[in-house]
Amino acid sequence: MTLYIIGLGLNGPEDITVKGLELVKSCDEVYLERYTSLLQCSFHDLAKFYDREITLADRNTSEQGMEKIVAQAKTENVAFLVIGDPFSATTHTALFKIAKDEGVKVDVIHNASILTAIGQTGLQLYKFGKTTSIPFLDDFPQLETPYRILQQNQKIGAHTLLLLDIKVEQERFMTVKQAIEVMEDIESRVSENVISDDTFAIGCARLGCSDFKIISGTLKQLKEVDFGKPLHSLIIPGKMHFSEEEIVDMWK
Repeated sequence: MTLYIIGLGLNGPEDITVKGLELVKSCDEVYLERYTSLLQCSFHDLAKFYDREITLADRNTSEQGMEKIVAQAKTENVAFLVIGDPFSATTHTALFKIAKDEGVKVDVIHNASILTAIGQTGLQLYKFGKTTSIPFLDDFPQLETPYRILQQNQKIGAHTLLLLDIKVEQERFMTVKQAIEVMEDIESRVSENVISDDTFAIGCARLGCSDFKIISGTLKQLKEVDFGKPLHSLIIPGKMHFSEEEIVDMWK
């Protein structure tokens, strides 16, 4: 018996790999993790395409209920579906470890994630530094972490990917504008000149989807852009090679 951790990609039900789809159809139980990212299709459409009954795994199911999923995989083939790629969130690494510790066979089916899709901006992936998240300030009013990581990346000329907070259960998704405002709030408190209105950045929305949006410009300019529905992300480039600049300029 096996626990299959299967990446779904970034768009609709068709983005699953052929191997992943075959496993979803053959497994005894199928779970969908839905709190670390957002489906770009309805749950109903996903289940219909896969022709399977799917159990939604919320934050409690995924984090506190991992032992139950692993125990089930000792006697049945279980599929755990993850939007994007399985190892782009720490929760799924924990599930993998628990299963391994319990002697359960695990097979991981990879797929596209935001960490690879950002290459469409024209920035070279190996020139990115640490990736960080920007949470809503009402949860962390004294937040500094994304600011500090950006600062560290800037010192070595590396690009910075800022992943924006989502609260799926509350249908609350941070926008590019809100992310910039959070970083501005930190700048106003610490005053170390890491960002300003003129800081060059790239705003992204729905990467991997047909209606994706990529806009480059200053932070002041990006705050005025309507990036549309989620998910959004923000990139602050470091030192760019001329070949990167040529592509990035296309998004102005």
